[in-house]
Amino acid sequence: MSCRRTAFDYQVRLSLSALDPDEGYRVDAELAIETPFLLCDPDGKWHELDPGAGARLAPVLDLFGQTITSVEIRGKGALHLAFGNGAELHVGPDHNYESWHLTGTGVDPITVGPDGEADWQPPPQPEPRHIG
Repeated sequence: MSCRRTAFDYQVRLSLSALDPDEGYRVDAELAIETPFLLCDPDGKWHELDPGAGARLAPVLDLFGQTITSVEIRGKGALHLAFGNGAELHVGPDHNYESWHLTGTGVDPITVGPDGEADWQPPPQPEPRHIG
């Protein structure tokens, strides 16, 4: 899956997609970040970023075209993404507001509301297939 578009207003939005060569889009989703978050750039420098901050969001532009190598949802809904260029993005739950949500085709919709999700259960993972 890779980041195909970045957009900024009072949210930071990443359009995510993964293509299946035979069937078209396997994933066509949008991640919307609505609260302050952390971004580690490929050089290892951490940036504290806030949606709506204008030009200060420039480090997010480097995520465009990057492949997501891992996705983790921890604790009460803290999102952690790692990218092929070494960048990392972390969005924790917010005490007062919805912090992030994921919607689209090929993903389970997720919304992390105020104070996170006490009954958080990660989406079910597919059973491993054995060939042989």
